[in-house]
Amino acid sequence: MASLWRAATALTERSNDYDGVEFWSNPERTGWLTKQGEYIKTWRRRWFVLKQGKLFWFKDSSVTRASRPRGVIPVASCLTVKGAEDILNKQYAFELSTRTETMYFIADSEKEKEDWINSIGRSIVQHSRSVTDSEIVDYDSKR
Repeated sequence: MASLWRAATALTERSNDYDGVEFWSNPERTGWLTKQGEYIKTWRRRWFVLKQGKLFWFKDSSVTRASRPRGVIPVASCLTVKGAEDILNKQYAFELSTRTETMYFIADSEKEKEDWINSIGRSIVQHSRSVTDSEIVDYDSKR
């Protein structure tokens, strides 16, 4: 789990760049979620912004061009997003998983949970590629 959190929180030196994503302008979804810390396993409320295949989080909801995300998750690296109430024993919980790790979140209501799952799920589909061009083998092409 530590490596996903490190990847998610490893903000580059070009900290105003974020791969060109203007997270402060016209996001696909925003809202409060509670997430668990990487090292100290306490639950903290954070403001999340989903835009262009990246899930950013901040300490407060007043996000501007000058804001610095506390972390970023590239959703293209995620395989699934689904409810996790039975795993965490917490209402409105959901999980975001890669091949090796799972992160947990808690929404404020069932509707918020479903909306986040749907939005992140759409983003995973839009921004992930199951097969890259270099992995495609065309057996019908002439040798």
